[in-house]
Amino acid sequence: MSKSKRVTLITGASSGIGAATARRIAGPGECLLLHARGGVDGNKIPLFEAVADEARAAGAEVQISIGDLGEPGTAAALVNEAVEKFDQLDRIVSNAGFALNKVVGEITRDDLEYSHTIITGAFFELIDAALPHLTASKCGRVVAVSSFVVDQVPIKRMFPATAAAKGAMEALAKTFAVQVAAEGVTVNCVAPGFTEKESAGHSALSQSSWQAAAELTPNQRLAKPADIAAAIAFFLSDEAAHVTGQVLRVDGGLSLT
Repeated sequence: MSKSKRVTLITGASSGIGAATARRIAGPGECLLLHARGGVDGNKIPLFEAVADEARAAGAEVQISIGDLGEPGTAAALVNEAVEKFDQLDRIVSNAGFALNKVVGEITRDDLEYSHTIITGAFFELIDAALPHLTASKCGRVVAVSSFVVDQVPIKRMFPATAAAKGAMEALAKTFAVQVAAEGVTVNCVAPGFTEKESAGHSALSQSSWQAAAELTPNQRLAKPADIAAAIAFFLSDEAAHVTGQVLRVDGGLSLT
């Protein structure tokens, strides 16, 4: 494979931010390993395949992989699959996750541990398995998708299990950023505010709550997945080579309220 090609692994890529990121970076010279869980009984696989076809139409070489990141070993297997298919792995976008809208008293220990497994645990597995490939790359990049819920509780919507897991992921990303900085690898997080969901995507809020969220955001709208993808694409780029260990809020000013 030509050294000019870049290989990117994106988790949670069947819809929303992951799909928007795949569309954003797809093009000639890009190789994408796109991951998704596939929905309940595979009901989202056709949507996922459509995203892959869009990326191929833009000129990218694409492979899709179905897997549950709640199962230990799935994330590491994705790294191995990317390397086996494309001979290298340059960039990781850790996007898969979910928002659990339950407060203390409602969430269980199992809920808490599952959030950490899907979010923090999967991120750890990805970077652990990818470490030698990232450091061997000329453009090693890691981007983890976090959330405003780590340190905000707007419209009294609380996500304690998700906040704990995303906060742990941010801390892990920052320490990993220091570990691999001398190798030229950058590690950053993007923290979206309230972001529009596609019709096929999971929603943790009611329609009225989404409207309230838009009104609470200073620019008076929800983020679009493409807004978040643009920030991720920047962190993946050559222009961001001197930016590492950062958390970029893409929230329309929500964090200012």
